Order: sequence, then structure tokens, then C-alpha cells
Amino acid sequence: MKNVKRHLIQGASALIQNAHFKGFFTGRIYGGAAKNVCVPGLNCYSCPGAVGSCPIGSLQNSLGAMKFRFPYYVVGLLLLFGALAGRLICGFLCPFGLLQDLVGKIPIKKRNRFRGDRVLRYLKYVVLILTVSLPILVKLTPFFCKYLCPSGTLAGLLLSLSDTKLFSVLGGQFALKASILALILILSAVISRPFCKYLCPLGAIYGLCNRVSVVRMKHDGEKCVSCGKCAAVCPMGVDPTKTPNGAECIRCTACVSSCPADALKLGVCG
Repeated sequence: MKNVKRHLIQGASALIQNAHFKGFFTGRIYGGAAKNVCVPGLNCYSCPGAVGSCPIGSLQNSLGAMKFRFPYYVVGLLLLFGALAGRLICGFLCPFGLLQDLVGKIPIKKRNRFRGDRVLRYLKYVVLILTVSLPILVKLTPFFCKYLCPSGTLAGLLLSLSDTKLFSVLGGQFALKASILALILILSAVISRPFCKYLCPLGAIYGLCNRVSVVRMKHDGEKCVSCGKCAAVCPMGVDPTKTPNGAECIRCTACVSSCPADALKLGVCG
């Protein structure tokens, strides 16, 4: 039941962040005042329904401006989101996280633990540094948005469906990004949230805030019966009895629902 509630919250969040429904029919991107505000999750600026801006895209645009100015606003919002909720944003508010969860419902045996998994977890920090920060600082290109972001690719597909003229200008670069999106979605059927685990720079930022955020997981060692059920159901491969607020936990509360001793709960610090 709690999982259903979480999906309802995810769906409502996706709808709110993409409330410009007219854009899905006209192919026109919303350009109102709300576009100056960053949403907490990975939701592309170019999505025809988007009413806000993606924080990663905004960060790249700010850093890559002709006249360099430190993006205090974007960085401040990222730190605020992270300080308040950490990766709870990934579990409850990110539209692309919802898409991965839905694909993950396909009844195929999951392989969330395999050799090399722990090493691959660090790849998202490499993506954050090499494709978000460094290319901008040396005045190259917003590499992540342009070549990697699956949410941006999905936005491009939705725009092209709304305006068939766009199909004529989709070239090899878009084909490459579409292949990356397809691979991520295929993997999502076998591995729970592969993009969140291995590639998402936004998740990397929020993960660094998990231990200090206001909302966090709490484990009661006195109640815990060490049954291992919480670790078995975790989509991110986390053992919440050992690292309840580690960088990988998206606070989806699957562990809370599975605990027979009520030893885990999601709450505010203090």
C-alpha cells in the first residue's frame, strides 16, 4: 500500500512539473515566469509540458554563459533541496525516477547485486565532474544535456511527436542519445533504477547531502531482529541496518514496509 502511495506522489509530482499540458499538443515550450525556477528532480527544460527548469541544465547554462557568473541561485537551490530531503527527491519527486520504477514493474527477475556494482556506483560522481562541471568551466559545451541526459532525450521525443516537422532535423546526435535512453530503459527492467545508481549527477549531489538532511532514515538497533528483509527489498541495494543514510538510499521506504519489528522509519532529524 505504501508503494502505491509513493507512486501516486511520484505521478502527482510529474504532473505538477509538467503542467503545461497544451505544449504536448502544440509542440511549443512553455516560456513563462515559472521557467526561471528550478524543479527538484531531473525534468528537462525542453519538455513540452515543463513549467520549471532542470537544476542540472540550469547549472550548465549558468556556468557556460558568455560572461561567467557563479550560479549562486542554482547552487543555493540544490543545497537547499539536498539539506531538506537528500535523495528522498529521487524516490518521490523525480519524473525520470518514476519512469524507471514503472519499467521495473515488468515481471523479469531483477539483478540488483552483481560483480562490479559497487565500483559502478562511483560513476555518477565522474559524470558530475566530467560532463557537468569541467566542460563548462573550460568553455566547451553543456556536455551532459547535449549528449547524455535521458530526460532531455525523452523531451525531444515528446516535442517531435507534437510537431512532426522536428523529425526532419533529428540527426545522428539525437540517434545516439535515443540509443542511450533505450539502453537505460531496457536495463531498468532488469536492474532497479540503473540511471539513479550509476549515472545521475543530480543523484550524486543529493546523495552527498543524505547524512545531514532534515528528512532521514532512522534505524532502531534495539528493535531490529537482523532478519535481512529490509536489505532484500531495497531497490538500491542498500542495507539500512548498516548505512540508513548512506549516499545510495533514495528513501523509497520499501525497507520500512518490509520490517517486521518496526525498527525503521522515515522522519525528521532530532
